Amino acid sequence: MGNILSGLKPELIWKHFEEICNIPHPSKHEKGMIDYVVNFAKEHNLEYEVDDIGNVVIRKPATPGMEDRKGVILQGHLDMVPQANSDVKHDFTKDPIKPRIDGDWVIASGTTLGADNGIGVSSALTVLESTDLKHGPIEALFTVDEETGMTGAFGLKPGFLKGDILLNLDSEDEGELFIGCAGGTNANAEFKFKKTPVPKNHLAYKVILKGLKGGHSGCDIHLGRGNSNELMFRFLKFAEKKFNIRLSSIEGGNLRNAIPREATVIILVPKVFKNEFEEYVNEFSNIIKNELSVVEPDLQFYFEKARMPKNLIDKTTQRNLIRAVYGCPNNVIRMSNDMPGLVETSTNLAIVKSDMDTKTVEVKCLLRSSVDSAKEALEEKIAAVFELAGAQITFDGQYPGWKPNPHSPILNTMQNIYEELFGKLPEVKAIHAGLECGLIGGIYPNLDMISFGPTIKNPHSPDEKCNISTVQKFWDLLVKTLENVPVK
Repeated sequence: MGNILSGLKPELIWKHFEEICNIPHPSKHEKGMIDYVVNFAKEHNLEYEVDDIGNVVIRKPATPGMEDRKGVILQGHLDMVPQANSDVKHDFTKDPIKPRIDGDWVIASGTTLGADNGIGVSSALTVLESTDLKHGPIEALFTVDEETGMTGAFGLKPGFLKGDILLNLDSEDEGELFIGCAGGTNANAEFKFKKTPVPKNHLAYKVILKGLKGGHSGCDIHLGRGNSNELMFRFLKFAEKKFNIRLSSIEGGNLRNAIPREATVIILVPKVFKNEFEEYVNEFSNIIKNELSVVEPDLQFYFEKARMPKNLIDKTTQRNLIRAVYGCPNNVIRMSNDMPGLVETSTNLAIVKSDMDTKTVEVKCLLRSSVDSAKEALEEKIAAVFELAGAQITFDGQYPGWKPNPHSPILNTMQNIYEELFGKLPEVKAIHAGLECGLIGGIYPNLDMISFGPTIKNPHSPDEKCNISTVQKFWDLLVKTLENVPVK
């Protein structure tokens, strides 16, 4: 890959980011990135450790005269969300990301960019490499598998870190300092079905929904975007009632923390309803396009003639499945009373996938809330829906929220620095997305923590883009903060 980003500032950050783009690193496939940061530590004669999970910490001594400052941990995650448009062939375990410059933005070519969290990782490496910065003792913590379960943060052990202040470099709005985040839970429903033979006098159709924006199921959940699973099951509910359709397969969404952009079903329709059904697909397409015209201008909903499947999902399970998924809570459940404009509780109907070999349909959601009791209530509501439908429902992967501390000393320092640099105060916020700060703070309860970053739009989708100008502002704030860390 050429030096596409070499002219951008700060040069070292974009140099490291372009190198990271060339290393495949979707969640649970971070070995190349682990090797990259370990080799970096060796090349620069820096102390490092790798724990049993794969987390890496690299330590850099204080610069002369700064030895009495509190230790700072720069923290980012090594994995990225693998999402590509349906017309783009990309193997995230083998193929490099192809970044390009579009005005004041860096974007990828039909895939996620990986600025979440490649820019944060690159910034930490730049601090470690730079010889002209003033700072106290530095640790750079690089965690694994943040995007699909935070297993790296879950696996941290006491004693691995030595610092006093943690700067999480994984937020996506320049000019905002985050001091809290939501906790989360995975909901997993499973339907067992019987294979039934294909009836006579039916036609097979493939119904396709695509072109939705998707996005981050925490940061973007309040934007009113379409959820492909919710929309497809809305269609199936009406089509079953009108045309007595039969369902053979469903595939919608592939990541819990991404709003699903596409869904496809194979269904059978009695021949007698052929014309009416095809007209209804077009009618339904017009209905949802009209409803979502502002937020989903590229929505596509259409049918294709399909090859006749060998088997169908039995009628009882089909009926229960359609009703349960269509009735499953989705999207924003409640806004925060304490912080106006912040989502308190939400759920993302992320994945619905059938498997004829195992005779199962899996439904997976990601629940988020900054209020534990509200999250528990949402768990029970979702459980009630699927239990009534005869599915097995379990919850796992629980991670805690990060309780805001408005009296944080490093927050006060960074507010003053931001105003000095840019002539205005930064916004202080909590975020509805899950950050590793909650987990790390549970293991190291005395850490003073802030999360910040440059502006990254549409993370977790192929429309992800990173604003070039804000990377410089983010870097300037980071450098000045390190210069002004309080003494021990």
